Amino acid sequence: MNDVCVLGSFMKDLVASAERRPLPGETLHGTGFAEFLGGKGVNQAIAAARMGARTAIVGTIGDDRYGEEFLELLSSNGVDTSWIVRHPSLGTGVGLPLVLPDGGNSIIIVSRANAAITTSDVEAATEVLTSSKVLSVQLELPVEASHTALRLASTAGVTTVLTPAPVGPVDHSLAGLAGYVDILVPNEVEAAALTGLDCDDDSQVPMIARKLAEDWDLRGCVVTLGSRGAYVLDRAGSFEERIPAYDVATVDTVGAGDAFCGSLAASLADGAGLVDAVRLANAAGALSTTVNGAADSAPARAAALALLDSAAS
Repeated sequence: MNDVCVLGSFMKDLVASAERRPLPGETLHGTGFAEFLGGKGVNQAIAAARMGARTAIVGTIGDDRYGEEFLELLSSNGVDTSWIVRHPSLGTGVGLPLVLPDGGNSIIIVSRANAAITTSDVEAATEVLTSSKVLSVQLELPVEASHTALRLASTAGVTTVLTPAPVGPVDHSLAGLAGYVDILVPNEVEAAALTGLDCDDDSQVPMIARKLAEDWDLRGCVVTLGSRGAYVLDRAGSFEERIPAYDVATVDTVGAGDAFCGSLAASLADGAGLVDAVRLANAAGALSTTVNGAADSAPARAAALALLDSAAS
């Protein structure tokens, strides 16, 4: 049995750095360029594995060089790649992040093979989806695939975690995920899109978390707030708390949310309560911002625990 199964995307990140975002129609000289392996699915799977969880990933890659790179990276981190489908004609997905001097980023993604995953592909992975302790899902894949995976896992009693990113219009297909999600983990932008409320005002965040929990019939909701930490609503334990962020030397925030979610899934699979899992996930997410790249920025469990312990002392 695996601890964590991730249904998610594979994105080869082609990262440009610049002093600012270009204006419409403007060509801007960048200050750097690098290539990394990422995608929310891959990032979360590696983050979970580095936190000590036995991890598997389900998704679709191209029959190309990028696909080979992903298989090598995942295998080297101990992630089970048995459930990955290789598409014969569509290339592996690519991401185009722009990173600013303060570490902030904007990202364009081109799904390619990720968009070709079918409900049949997901159903073929029923064994791993239903035998894992925690299933982690995002929205970089077609919503039908996410719905199928969440339904199969939830029906089997698996704890399900959804990162609603990237978030688009809240239509019937997205609303259909409600009831199959135990823990929802939106950031500020995603929480605002899902509720129509403003997360910039800290005093509004508890109400937003409660609304999401009620609308989605959640066991818990975690709203990540970047440098302002994270707000946790644990309905099962009738508990609410804001967990502060860590003061670290941020160089690149790409993949920080995925490091958070992968760590969260691993801790939940290990039996941690939601609040304790968020505390450790906050440390993992913070450490990931001190390293360039996405998947490779996920920290080891020992490093995250050390930061957690140093903050408590």
